[in-house]
Amino acid sequence: MLPAMPARALFPTLVYEARLPPAGWRTFNQRLLHECLQTREDDVAGQRWSATRYPGGYTSYGSLCRMHTLSPTFAALERKLRRHVRAYARALELDLEGRELAMTDCWINIMPRLVVHSLHLHPLSTLSGTYYVQTPRGAPGIKFEDPRLDRFMAAPPRKPDCRPEHQPWVTVPATAGKLVLFESWLRHEVPPNPVEAERVSISFNYGWF
Repeated sequence: MLPAMPARALFPTLVYEARLPPAGWRTFNQRLLHECLQTREDDVAGQRWSATRYPGGYTSYGSLCRMHTLSPTFAALERKLRRHVRAYARALELDLEGRELAMTDCWINIMPRLVVHSLHLHPLSTLSGTYYVQTPRGAPGIKFEDPRLDRFMAAPPRKPDCRPEHQPWVTVPATAGKLVLFESWLRHEVPPNPVEAERVSISFNYGWF
């Protein structure tokens, strides 16, 4: 028998996944979905912003980016997220002495067929995340990039069946009622939506500074 591999993981990248409590989440999501769709209809500034920066889709990022301060339903979502944000911060072993993480931004994303969200990160934030409201079968997940990718030098490709932590890209499936949290410096994207039905999510940032 071969001895245990004398290797250890350094500098891990932790991504947090959880679901809202099972009781009542479907009803809550229906309320969120109704408000997301109604906001799209009413938000003329957001429609104009999306036409040039989110072609084919709608986002309130450029117009109504603090939905948790504008809507009681979104404020309720923020309250439901708090314990998950605290749990994630504990897993990261963040020293938050003297101040708390606070939600700074919260916005709507609606992706009809073929809409894409290109590779990006969230500057000036500490933690970021997405909560999935409506995810039709076949809708794309969120795709994360290995943050070391631009530093690989003369590296052979990874085996096709290698563990997720060794892959250069990892996609976390989008499922209604699920929450995904990540550190804001981690680059990510959403591939084009291949289905006719709309993919609806709520994204947000938390700041500490």
